[in-house]
Amino acid sequence: MDSSNLISAEDLQASLETSDLHILDASWYLPSANRDTHAEFLQKRIPGAIFWDIDKIADLSQDLPHMLPTQKVMNQVCYQLGVSPESQIVVYDTSGLFSAARVWWTFKVYGFDRVKVLDGGLPAWLSTNGAIENGEPVTTLEAHPSEDCEILVRRNETFLASRHVLINNIESQDYLVLDARSRGRFDGTAPEPRPELRSGHMPGSYSLPFETLMADGRLKSKAELITLFAEFGLNPNSDEKQIVTSCGSGVTAAIITLALVEAGFSHHRLYDGAWCEWASAQDTTILSV
Repeated sequence: MDSSNLISAEDLQASLETSDLHILDASWYLPSANRDTHAEFLQKRIPGAIFWDIDKIADLSQDLPHMLPTQKVMNQVCYQLGVSPESQIVVYDTSGLFSAARVWWTFKVYGFDRVKVLDGGLPAWLSTNGAIENGEPVTTLEAHPSEDCEILVRRNETFLASRHVLINNIESQDYLVLDARSRGRFDGTAPEPRPELRSGHMPGSYSLPFETLMADGRLKSKAELITLFAEFGLNPNSDEKQIVTSCGSGVTAAIITLALVEAGFSHHRLYDGAWCEWASAQDTTILSV
């Protein structure tokens, strides 16, 4: 597979004995799915995988779900993993492609160039008769270990967009905002999975449901992605327009970000607070059809 961001199940199988390979199970679902991803991890996982809980490895000082971990937290967790920005990391989830993109993006923010998403996730691994293991893993990540450690990674703020930037963008239109939620949630005709939030969209944003970018649990081809983004007037050969990706809570926005990178775009940011923040704030405007 000719990609610096995706790895096939076959290529991962051939690399399992690589000394500097670190495999992360980043499975996550909305609470309404009523799934215990850690319990599933203990029952079935790729050999050597470590569970990455996006709800715990996060900035817990904020009243928003699974916000990007602070530099201190990320350093501590990388110290536990024994990784640095030069390490080879593969992230997967049990859906095929869902939350793995979020953890891929997290490592990108912190300067990791050799992080990849398993194309097709655990279903693809199982379809190629990949080995599995179960039981307690050798390593368990703690969200906030007590020990101090050396600075291993630094956060690149250019990967992030804030609510205030997007409020200003309503007038300036400096950024093209792509929303990964369903069209019904974007239009305000379908409820949010978090019932305390109104549905609708921020002014000037565009609907791009993340499923549009996928087929059978995998990201579509580069050519197909370029065609999809062209519908929004985007061209990777010029790559002049700054793009912001958004969604409900910062998870599926990362799928759009992954697709942008695969299609050859370089000017993109992710709105980490996402709709959870926008719909809760008092200084934001919400539109619906």
